[in-house]
Amino acid sequence: MKRVSFFQSIRLKIIVILSLFLLLAIQVIGTYFAQKLEDNLYNNHYESVEDRLEVLKLNLKDAFLKERSDDEEGVTLQEEVRDITTRYSGEIFSDLKVIDSQFRVLGANKIDMIGKKISGNTSIRLAVVHGQPKEDIRRNNFTRDRVLVRTIPIMDGDVPVGAIYSEASIEGVYTQLEEINRIFLNGTILAVIISIILGILVARTITKPITEMRKQAMVMARGDFSKKVNVYGQDEIGQLAITFNDMNDRLRLANQTTEEERRKLSSVLSNMSDGVIATDEHGRITLMNDPATNLIGMTLREAKGQPIVEVLQVEDKVINVKELEEQGSLTIDFSDEDQLFLIKANFSIVQDEEGNFSGLITVISDVTEQEKVDRERREFVSNVSHELRTPLTTMRSYLEALTDGGALQDEELAPQFLQVTQNETERMIRLVNDLLQLSKMDHKESAILKEKIDIIPVLHHILDRFEMNKTELIDFERYIPNERIFVWVDQDKITQVTDNILSNAIKYSPEGGKITFQAVKEKNRLRISISDQGLGIAREKLEKIFERFYRVDKARSRELGGTGLGLAISKEIIDVHHGQIWATSKEGQGTTINFTLPLMNRKRGSKK
Repeated sequence: MKRVSFFQSIRLKIIVILSLFLLLAIQVIGTYFAQKLEDNLYNNHYESVEDRLEVLKLNLKDAFLKERSDDEEGVTLQEEVRDITTRYSGEIFSDLKVIDSQFRVLGANKIDMIGKKISGNTSIRLAVVHGQPKEDIRRNNFTRDRVLVRTIPIMDGDVPVGAIYSEASIEGVYTQLEEINRIFLNGTILAVIISIILGILVARTITKPITEMRKQAMVMARGDFSKKVNVYGQDEIGQLAITFNDMNDRLRLANQTTEEERRKLSSVLSNMSDGVIATDEHGRITLMNDPATNLIGMTLREAKGQPIVEVLQVEDKVINVKELEEQGSLTIDFSDEDQLFLIKANFSIVQDEEGNFSGLITVISDVTEQEKVDRERREFVSNVSHELRTPLTTMRSYLEALTDGGALQDEELAPQFLQVTQNETERMIRLVNDLLQLSKMDHKESAILKEKIDIIPVLHHILDRFEMNKTELIDFERYIPNERIFVWVDQDKITQVTDNILSNAIKYSPEGGKITFQAVKEKNRLRISISDQGLGIAREKLEKIFERFYRVDKARSRELGGTGLGLAISKEIIDVHHGQIWATSKEGQGTTINFTLPLMNRKRGSKK
């Protein structure tokens, strides 16, 4: 998770908010205080000026209205006005003038102005001519200080007889205000600094638990639920911390449950013999277990993201992934020229909480062996039917010829027809017996009575019997060790195997041919080889000669009375004895059948 910088943190926001609140409060209070203070100072100053002017006005009015005769010697109006002006000007007025109705200055706090005539001042003119007072605040032209300018008419009833013009500096009021504002600004800065310090402390108190919960959330995101956040109080943040720890416990339990289920599912998927493929809502592969990898020949990395329709090669059967569920199951042929390989796929859809299609689960299994068994079963039924039909058809033909009467009366044909019928009957009996024996071996019903025997005399006895009963011009060569070799076998069954192989060798050997019988003692086993000089078997057919009803030369096999089950029975017997049987051959040079038997110092099969 990205680290939060200080400028983006909630701590800075809390500090800024507290500082702004305090600054706003100070500004509101300061503005109100400054305004009220300014009004108060101005009003006090104004009242002081007003009081002085009022007294000055009364004295000057008395002076202007005093009756004076031209002959009487005494104080003149100008002298009296000057005396009054000097007495009341003091320090409060920066400029004070008393003007008569002729706009002549009678008295002033500036000596050089006495006697001059002022006619250009509008406020003085209004006061002297019309008796209108006027006041104003302006800047002094020389000092640039702010002054309160008052022009007051001196009235004789309704007639103005003169005017008082005064300028009183109020710069001290604004100087005091500026000093107070400066003090207030310093206090504001100090208050803001204190508020920032308090804000840091408060923000730390608030954000410390939140920071701890954030760090714990990052730890929880990595799957570690072992730690808990500290609870610093019972307020909202403390309750949040308690709730967070409770959520941590619940997530830990949920994670454990999920992990257990995941391990169970992973174990089930890994140990399933069937392959499992999961897709998303678009039919693209997201999950696949090892058996599925082995069956389709693609790793999860190769198949991930690929459409399952293409991976299973069913584009010709379905258009989109949703049609697979409608199919239910499909048998897919992955066979090549050399090997049969069939897969059966069962499809089921996955739906979300709202019932919408969210994926597909496909279970695939190898049904090659099952298909082979089904094919062998069908071929077996077909072969049995064919093998029985041929002798039965022959018997019916000959019996019909006999029952018609003509052949039965013929002393030469009748015995021949009966002989053929007898041969076909014996052939069917041999076929049925072989089928019964195979059936018993398939169902483990055939008794195998193993015993410890010296196999060398048994082999000689079998060969002697064949040499005594042979009618063809065939020679036997035997290469058998002159020693005692003990094996743990069922003597009758091994004799049957050897008889089957020797009988086939005799059937397929030409006149004057030679059959070679060889027994070789190898490590932990005895290998027996029987070779003929027949036509041989093609290489691609060697593995098939041990299948039931398989004949290399079908016409000759039936002519010689074979059922096609001898080598199949021999293979079953050798397998029961924990041995091996195989054939080697070259076309035109004969065939060799080999089988092995374990010696006594090898693990023996149990007696059945």
